[in-house]
Amino acid sequence: MTLAGLSSPGLSSEDAFNLRRSIELAAEARGAGRHPFGALIVNAAGEVIVEARNNAVRPAGEPTQHAEMLACSAAGKLVSEQELAGATLYTSTEPCAMCAGAIYWSGIGRVVYALPEQGLLRYTGSHEENPTLDLPCREVFARGQRTVVVEGPFMEEEAGKVHEGFWIRV
Repeated sequence: MTLAGLSSPGLSSEDAFNLRRSIELAAEARGAGRHPFGALIVNAAGEVIVEARNNAVRPAGEPTQHAEMLACSAAGKLVSEQELAGATLYTSTEPCAMCAGAIYWSGIGRVVYALPEQGLLRYTGSHEENPTLDLPCREVFARGQRTVVVEGPFMEEEAGKVHEGFWIRV
């Protein structure tokens, strides 16, 4: 049995700082013509291990280049499994099922996210570049044998702003 889905009632100042950074990374991705998602991984000492922006190019590109996937891949090459177990992945939007799998297999112990998948759907609608997979990351983690603590959503309005107008069909 896992402890996936545990959450705390509030957001610490360190968590808020790092979550805002993930939203900034999402804005940077958007500014570069990529889908607006950002993530960073911070170790137990509060030091940033890696930062990543979505690398999926609009309107077409490599669809697995999500910020969380890129961050997990980079962090796995830089630090030990033990360090990842004590790390937190901060992300501008709730991890999709694919990214939740990458987080799980990377051994990251905690996820903090801003905009939930259902909140993202309000911005993307039925846009073909983001056919929402309605599977909360908590459910993905709950099926595993390793504990992944999930906290969120937080700062939904702030995180949503980076998506405003992006998913409108032209």
